[in-house]
Amino acid sequence: MMIIGVEYHPSFQTIAFLIEETGECGEQELNHSDGQAEKFYRDLKQRGICVRIGMEATGYSRWFERLLAELGFELWIGDPVEIKAKRVKKQKNDRNDARLLRRLMLENNFPQIWVPSPENRDLRQLLWHRHRLVQMRTRIMNQLQALAMNEGYRWKKKLFNEQGRAQLEKLSLAPLGQSAAARVVGVAGPYESDDRRADGRRRAGSQKATRGAATDDPSRCWSAYGTRLWVDHRNSDSVSSWQADRHLRGDDSE
Repeated sequence: MMIIGVEYHPSFQTIAFLIEETGECGEQELNHSDGQAEKFYRDLKQRGICVRIGMEATGYSRWFERLLAELGFELWIGDPVEIKAKRVKKQKNDRNDARLLRRLMLENNFPQIWVPSPENRDLRQLLWHRHRLVQMRTRIMNQLQALAMNEGYRWKKKLFNEQGRAQLEKLSLAPLGQSAAARVVGVAGPYESDDRRADGRRRAGSQKATRGAATDDPSRCWSAYGTRLWVDHRNSDSVSSWQADRHLRGDDSE
């Protein structure tokens, strides 16, 4: 078996490897943009080498995880806080970090964390996207309310139906105010329709996840706006760093 410690960055990775049967070891830097990293791991698969890879929980690694799953390689995700505590030398660089990950795996002392299934992580990403859409819509609604109140009207929720918007368009605003109001009203509609579509996909995905949850313990996760989604949370309390939380939430959610 080939043991590989990976110090991962969005554009490249530094690896430290050891082949247990022969004792061969080495270090290498692999770029992502030119396909060097993908070619390296696919070559290992073609050679029939069994591979176990260890890396810290981090962001922007979704493509790498999909590649390893496709090749059938074993991937261990480690808690960055515990890995940092196990570092003997305080000097930190990519090669030292890769060696540390390799050593922890060989010593069977790697602080592995639980990671949700790809389907579950997609549902979490959809929930986070919907949360952002709701925030955008709220800011737009607040702007519309401010425009109406500055003209002496307080319509509250009535402002957001068709009759309310028609009354808002009839207000005698300054030219710049009319232009700003038209832009705000124009972007409010797409956000609402996108939010409804995301909500429909969320419900469909939630039902699918519920049916396929035979091996996981699902629990309800509530967003700040009361949106329900069935997600896995098993062992989530063991993750004690912002990098691990970012990894579980989805690396492209920022």
